[in-house]
Amino acid sequence: MTEPVNVDVPSSPSLLDQTDRSDRSDRSDPSDFSEKVAAARARLDAHVRETVAWHFDPQTGSPFWLEWAASRGIDPRREVHGYADLELFGHFEDSWLRGGPVRRWIPRGLAGRPAYVFETGGSTGVPKSRVNIEDFQIDYERFSDELPDAGFPHGADWLMLGPTGPRRLRLAVEHLAQHRGGICFHVDLDPRWVNKLIKLGRFRELEEYKAHVIEQGLTVLRAHEIRCLFTTPKLLAALCEKVSLVKLGIRGIFCGGTEMDAQFHRFAREELVPGIEFVPTYGNTLMGLACPKPFDPADESADRFAITYYPPAPRAVFELVDPKNPERPVEYGQTGRVMLTTLTRDFFMPRFLERDEGERAEPTERYPWDGVTGLRLLAELQDSVVVGVY
Repeated sequence: MTEPVNVDVPSSPSLLDQTDRSDRSDRSDPSDFSEKVAAARARLDAHVRETVAWHFDPQTGSPFWLEWAASRGIDPRREVHGYADLELFGHFEDSWLRGGPVRRWIPRGLAGRPAYVFETGGSTGVPKSRVNIEDFQIDYERFSDELPDAGFPHGADWLMLGPTGPRRLRLAVEHLAQHRGGICFHVDLDPRWVNKLIKLGRFRELEEYKAHVIEQGLTVLRAHEIRCLFTTPKLLAALCEKVSLVKLGIRGIFCGGTEMDAQFHRFAREELVPGIEFVPTYGNTLMGLACPKPFDPADESADRFAITYYPPAPRAVFELVDPKNPERPVEYGQTGRVMLTTLTRDFFMPRFLERDEGERAEPTERYPWDGVTGLRLLAELQDSVVVGVY
């Protein structure tokens, strides 16, 4: 068994390295819950101030943001006092991450540290690139705290059956396994090639490539004592057509992708992998990893398989905004576009309009901040975006 990886962080963590470690037991007193929501908002405002102070200090800041402030003749450290003040930045532009130089995103306070560059998505064309120093390690260590030990035992080995290559997910899942004392096995998978085959209508080759990937995964699963699996909905369904994951000893499945909806959630729990701990997730290169509201097997309601995700506040936050007027948040239960803000020492990305939509979800005892239910591609993109292996 390998030793957990140690991430180089300060011995006295700042707000930038903290998450909510308060008691997450259920409470019935509404005043206690209101206080918890208010406390989470206060932590977020403090975290915003510290993040802005870091990225706009000439000694520690990132060249991109220092140049941005100089070109506008403003000092955000004086003007940003909390999350609401991030309106100062307008909306983060997609084009800023397409092309280089990527070093402009590395904060001077982290200069000299080993840097990683990760690409987003599986579409063709110039991808968005994000530099990471320590974020993917921290993000997945925080997520590790949410995984139940019964389904994801410490010391267990993993298989990562999903997009590899330049995507952050490949190293992040490996770090998650290492952090929990395990080893992670991998299978090569290029989602850009999958999407290209779809666009060209070469469906026979597409099926051959999928079969090739599944065959590699089965070979690894049969040759090693693997107990935990990361994969995507489409690959999980294809894998389960060939083998019983229960009989192979899989105890926990961490599954994410664009096609992770309530219908697949039910299908996975009731038909594909009954008896296996199943954890859906929403994550991307720009945000990190959101956690699902825990599934309650005793819940008999019609929408019990609906998935609600909560971002890893205060390191990342999302709002649900009116797609036609992104300055206006929608009400709880209403459909809105996801507006993502990332707030870490590695990366500051204020108010980025994602290509996803869903319904705004209320805070919970476990996650006392807004979430999103029914996450999906924006309606206007559903006919034009290729989903591929996701």
